[in-house]
Amino acid sequence: MAQTSHGVGGLTYDAKKRPWPPEFNVLLALVILVGLFELIGRVFLGDSFLFNTRPNVDAIFNEQRLQIIILQVSIVGIIAIGVTQVIICGGIDLSSGSVVGATAMIAMSFAQVATVNGNPNPKAMFLSYGWIDLPVIVPLLVAIGCGLIAGLVNGLLIAYTRIPPFIATLGMMVTARGIAKWWSKGEPISFPTESFAAIGKGLMPVVIFISLAILFQLILTYTKYGKHCYAIGSNEDAARMSGIKIANHKVLVYVIAAILASLAAVVLCSKNLTAQSGMGVMYELDAIAMAVIGGVSLSGGRGSIIGTVIGSLIFGVIISGFTFLRLDAYYQEMVKGVIIVGAVVLDQWRQRRRAIGA
Repeated sequence: MAQTSHGVGGLTYDAKKRPWPPEFNVLLALVILVGLFELIGRVFLGDSFLFNTRPNVDAIFNEQRLQIIILQVSIVGIIAIGVTQVIICGGIDLSSGSVVGATAMIAMSFAQVATVNGNPNPKAMFLSYGWIDLPVIVPLLVAIGCGLIAGLVNGLLIAYTRIPPFIATLGMMVTARGIAKWWSKGEPISFPTESFAAIGKGLMPVVIFISLAILFQLILTYTKYGKHCYAIGSNEDAARMSGIKIANHKVLVYVIAAILASLAAVVLCSKNLTAQSGMGVMYELDAIAMAVIGGVSLSGGRGSIIGTVIGSLIFGVIISGFTFLRLDAYYQEMVKGVIIVGAVVLDQWRQRRRAIGA
């Protein structure tokens, strides 16, 4: 197909328009979704989803709702940052939610105070060992260690035994959930130190989420690690022939994803001031859906952290919008299921369009 060129001062340029970046389409979907909730609220409830309608408040926007939206998705969003890298590399990780549960239980047990209301902490797991009132760095290192072990097991199984990522991470999902229940025999672990509780206080989860998103967007864009992720996800055989150490890189990607899941666990149990074995259930599917909605291809080789962040905001808007419309929580679960399936269908449609265009 011929392309039209125009001359300007002796110079020529291609008149063919460059396509919009995929993140723009996701951002447009977010804007449309917000507009839809705003319209429904105005018509049927006489209220605004986005703007402040209280006469005694000067703010233009409903800041409380905006904060709730991003707080709701920030913890799963941290997981989604790691899952995004796994999917770009051509893999999948179903163990993230269970790693959250296991890490929350183990890390919280190293973050407990010695006394509660002047009495010995009845929930302290390591009171007899004296492992109480520890510096905040200790439970943080424990959490990172949990993620490191989980990621190494996943990565080594996938890279060196050639077990499909679905099966390897499914096994880790079941195992980690079992560890979470076994660690304290199903009992919740509570009463953390003030320094540990500060990690999840206020908008700190949002700050951590955004900071990690910026960091890994830069890493994927400008470093050899990022280029290798895209190369392996696009064509693993070609990447191997170009000299990329496929096995080592896959192990690194799964380790990073598991460590990010463990950091999400720290933020979650710090925010809730308690750890329970059921924490993180279905988080892995939410994280995958956020990534795919954000334009990450399940076939690998395409996607960005920016898209995943916007995808997480779409999730938050849907949850907050349903609450705004006073719809019961089980409708949210139904819609999330539809979104997950729809995200996969959308990804397959995008792949077919690219194949036809090629």
